[in-house]
Amino acid sequence: MDDPTARLPLWLVANPSSGSNSPESLAALQQALGEAGCAPARTILCPDDTLPTRADLEAAGVATLAIYTGDGTINATAKGIEGWQGHVLVLPGGTQNLLAKSLHGDVDPATIVQRLAAGTLAPRRRSAVKTSQGHALVEVVAGPGATWADVREGLRAPGIATLATALGEAVRETASGALVHVAEPLMGRPEGYRALRVDADSGTLNIDGYDASDWKELAAHATNMIVRRDFRDGPHQHVGTAPRLTCRSDEPIALMLDGERCDGGPQETFECVIFAVEFLHSPPQS
Repeated sequence: MDDPTARLPLWLVANPSSGSNSPESLAALQQALGEAGCAPARTILCPDDTLPTRADLEAAGVATLAIYTGDGTINATAKGIEGWQGHVLVLPGGTQNLLAKSLHGDVDPATIVQRLAAGTLAPRRRSAVKTSQGHALVEVVAGPGATWADVREGLRAPGIATLATALGEAVRETASGALVHVAEPLMGRPEGYRALRVDADSGTLNIDGYDASDWKELAAHATNMIVRRDFRDGPHQHVGTAPRLTCRSDEPIALMLDGERCDGGPQETFECVIFAVEFLHSPPQS
């Protein structure tokens, strides 16, 4: 059994306003870590504090970096510490928490902390999707469907008064954007899709295509993205698997990496790679 003290010192990155997170839930987590003998030596609160870098962690001799945020902030943090020799503990502190679920199952932060204290967590590196805009630890969405994330964020700001207005805008943006297709290796519909979702969970790229034959299906996609914040339940087809793929479109391709929006070019290449950070995970129960 692993000695939890080997995980010290531990730093904590948290976002009290992310997803279902709150100052109260953060305080409860800090207390749980303390009771487990892993009290944070430092707590970094984003977006006010600067995310730690690999150099910061190495200079302080940090052994474990716990991250209690959504997938987007986890991605940004991992980007800055790539190559670090310590261990990352992902805790569900966002809305979907897809990376935490992949590593630990659908459990709460307290359960993961209990496993840390019991010494049952194990380090491992995981596959990621390498793109021109960085790595995706969970998934990439490519195509006009990725712009639904813009509308989702717009709900938090003045100017979009109702969910119905946001849904309508999402449908219009998706319907008018140029489709994206898999060109190398050639697979899927030649005319393309309104969105391609790519993950590397199985050690190679897994590609799903999302399209819609009518306004009803477009609305279903928009609802899944804006309300549930998850593509996976929307109408789609499995396109195939490959270690590397190139997709093309007649326009610059909208991208969403782990829930965060960015823009690519008319041609984008994705590759399955091993991300150079060790994540603590919960081994399957025997």
